[in-house]
Amino acid sequence: MTANERDRRDSRALEPELITDPQEKAAAEARNGLRQYDAAVNAVQSALDRGGAFKLRPSLILGLQREALAGISSYAGNYRPGGVAIEGSKHEPVGAHLVPELVEDMCDYVNEHWEESTPIHLAAYLMWRLNWIHPFADGNGRTSRIISYVVLSIRAGAVLPGTPTIPDQIVDNRHPYFEALDSADAAYRDGKIDVSRMEELLGSLLAHQLAGFYQAAGGKLPDSNS
Repeated sequence: MTANERDRRDSRALEPELITDPQEKAAAEARNGLRQYDAAVNAVQSALDRGGAFKLRPSLILGLQREALAGISSYAGNYRPGGVAIEGSKHEPVGAHLVPELVEDMCDYVNEHWEESTPIHLAAYLMWRLNWIHPFADGNGRTSRIISYVVLSIRAGAVLPGTPTIPDQIVDNRHPYFEALDSADAAYRDGKIDVSRMEELLGSLLAHQLAGFYQAAGGKLPDSNS
């Protein structure tokens, strides 16, 4: 795999582009990214206001994907209608006809393991599983990162403070994220669900985000050389 391939993994589906100008598209993606994050925080706050009562539903995942792709993709807020390939990855996503049921199964896993699993495990599972299903023509990575963050926050019981956030840190350095996805894919091919590599990654990113909040509040981190 080349360095360029490792920087991004883009979905490729048969879909007419709504925005063809690269600069226009980048601006739309940036605007939508802010809208998606605001929708995510609202979902977290709404669950916390209900005392943490939460069930993961496909409608939330579809809604967050819609925020990211509004005006960019004609399939915004909908599952892909056909096959899709992931450039830079060996993984071949499932057929489109399997997507709705697999997304429901993914939500069931989170809901059934809500109390017994750690917030980081549930977030890591979602990060991997949604990418594995690859339910959308575009925006799979963005949606997996934000829904993972939403579930992590709700299960942890807080709108997580600090910057850069976990999703932003992943975008800034995708290589460990891709490696964690590949590790979980390999385990699943052997019949196991093992997202430990992703758990380790999310744990370290969470620590970095919270450290940013601590420093912004005037705290001083230990000198790494001491």
